[in-house]
Amino acid sequence: MAKVGDVDNRPVQQGFRRESDEGKAVAGTSESPDAGGGGSIEMKKELGLMDGVAIIVGVIVGAGIFVSPKGVLLYSGSIGVAIIVWILSGVLSMVGALCYAELGTMIPKSGGDYAYIGEAFGPLPAFLYLWVALLILVPAGNAITAITFAQYLLQPLWPTCEPPYESVRLLAAVITCLLTAINCRNVKWVARVTETFTGMKVLALLVITGAGAWHLTSGNTELLEAPFANSKIQPGFIAVAFYNGLFSYSGWNYLNFVTEELKDPYRNLPRAICISMPVVTVIYVITNIAYFAVLPPDEMLSSQAVAVTFAEKMLSFMAWTMPLFVACSTFGSLNGAIFASSRLFFVGARNGHLPAALSLININCLTPIPSLLFLCALTLLLLFIRDVFAIINYVSYVEILFIFISVAGLLRLRQKAPDAHRPIKVSLIVPIVFLLTAGFLVIFSVFESPMEVGIGTLVILLGIPVYYVTIGKPWRWLTQKSQSFNRFCSKLFLCMPNSEKLD
Repeated sequence: MAKVGDVDNRPVQQGFRRESDEGKAVAGTSESPDAGGGGSIEMKKELGLMDGVAIIVGVIVGAGIFVSPKGVLLYSGSIGVAIIVWILSGVLSMVGALCYAELGTMIPKSGGDYAYIGEAFGPLPAFLYLWVALLILVPAGNAITAITFAQYLLQPLWPTCEPPYESVRLLAAVITCLLTAINCRNVKWVARVTETFTGMKVLALLVITGAGAWHLTSGNTELLEAPFANSKIQPGFIAVAFYNGLFSYSGWNYLNFVTEELKDPYRNLPRAICISMPVVTVIYVITNIAYFAVLPPDEMLSSQAVAVTFAEKMLSFMAWTMPLFVACSTFGSLNGAIFASSRLFFVGARNGHLPAALSLININCLTPIPSLLFLCALTLLLLFIRDVFAIINYVSYVEILFIFISVAGLLRLRQKAPDAHRPIKVSLIVPIVFLLTAGFLVIFSVFESPMEVGIGTLVILLGIPVYYVTIGKPWRWLTQKSQSFNRFCSKLFLCMPNSEKLD
């Protein structure tokens, strides 16, 4: 019996092709006049080293540094502990990124964690990652970024209060749809947008750090004189503080999602990681020191827009520029996240874990348009959750759990395939340190945020029966519905304009 993700034996419609398990597109009998009669099609390797650096920095430096600073301070209790959490979160992310550099060069497939967990532990754990990414990780992260963009862009219009809920959500939905359209059209456009807005977001953080440095050198150090006052050192509080810090660094593994589109991935993947992670860590730590030097803890915790409150104190008549800078930052971050995360669903469909329609590639644009539109729809659904910080806790717990499993997969593959080609091989102490730290975060978060952990765990476990119903032994009617959906999508996207030749 065919699996839910299988397509039937009818020809693939003109304009789209389905990828096989090896990553090559299987040509249908209906050829595009622009395809030159070729038998296969695949996404181009268009991303160089600086594109990779821009994607990592662009995705990481987004909503987190402007939303999470007060979350870290809230659970750490003091400036000193908060700074330590920011530093160690960056170090932990770097350690994890080095592990992913080994995995990414050993398994040069798109899909990131999904591909690595599948290679190490088999299809069911890989499907569970895809399941939670589908329901929580990817759309929730994108929704948070889109909401943050809308809040900061609209804040100058409502200087004394929060922007209306409906206005924020509507603008967030519009920008999500706009960036999805750009991603559907051209990969090079995505890269240019990412690079442009990465530069703008780094400039925004440099403005903050420069203003903070000027404030400190002018002798205003009173807020930093007792950095460890009111510290919360209970393991549960520290774990949740780390969750908020790691949320701001989330995205360091996104380049692994698009390995198949990266030029010379054996060299450029690890180089991009080693360039981007130290840069982001230094910028984050200095930015938070600037925040703490200017804003008292109570004012920082009560602010709905930390960077805007900072600018109102330090930039005087130029304070209006900060919301614009922050909006540009989150715009670029959302663009990179949509680009990278859509490839996860594309690869999952290619492997039969999602309807095969999501693995279709447009023959003119060479982009996975169905996967991008599917991700857009999921993000729009989650835009209407009010409590952003609750979403951060759900996302952080599930994300760190599966990153833990992925890095554990590195050790598993060392045992399972000791002779496999590894262009990069990290010291054994690196994954062990990461696993011990991630294990601490997962265990102690249970005591501090039991509801978020419980709901996240429940969502993961619900994926097991879904796997067996849809993948293991799929019901016949479900298989038929899936095949009808695949045909419908192929015909639907056939109606899109074909204005660009395939070279």
